[in-house]
Amino acid sequence: MSFAPTKGLDGVCITDHDTMAVRQVFREGVQDNGLCVIFGLEYATGEGDFLLFGPFEEIRPRLSAAELLRYVEDSGGVAVAAHPCRRTRSTRENLIKDHLCRIVESVNGRNSRPENEQAASWCKRYNVSQVSGSDAHSLSELGMAVTRFHEPIHSRADLIRSLKNGLFTAERDEDEGKPLPALHLHAVTPARIEGL
Repeated sequence: MSFAPTKGLDGVCITDHDTMAVRQVFREGVQDNGLCVIFGLEYATGEGDFLLFGPFEEIRPRLSAAELLRYVEDSGGVAVAAHPCRRTRSTRENLIKDHLCRIVESVNGRNSRPENEQAASWCKRYNVSQVSGSDAHSLSELGMAVTRFHEPIHSRADLIRSLKNGLFTAERDEDEGKPLPALHLHAVTPARIEGL
């Protein structure tokens, strides 16, 4: 797990699609080199994809977005609308408008600029929080977009608390060139995470 710190990252979140099986490969929490590794998952619904953090190792599949978001809230977890305005796999706007999901990934490293701009406009229009994530599927994409947290993150519980309390800032394109010690909010798959 030595690659992420060379990108200026203090931590990474591994959010594989519809599974938290990464827990069978890596240890969650602060690693020997100081890197914080947090497990979550990217849950796909017909109304959009959501990054989930909480006790969701055994979450039931095929929930509707509204069912999922209520379940996450009732379980004490947190959900983030992933790449919400992507041309494919877009999030239904009413889920953000009605505050069923109160955190939006307004900067996604794999989205086009117009897709990210539309997501940022939703955040302003509906007064929801914004995060950034690289959506890395390879090591070269890691750290392309990051979220800076305003208090130390050492565990999944710390991350959830910070997200729920708005103790973070989405790093935007205009921040390029600045050091980005941050917790990276999106994932690489376990097969590609070796060497981090």
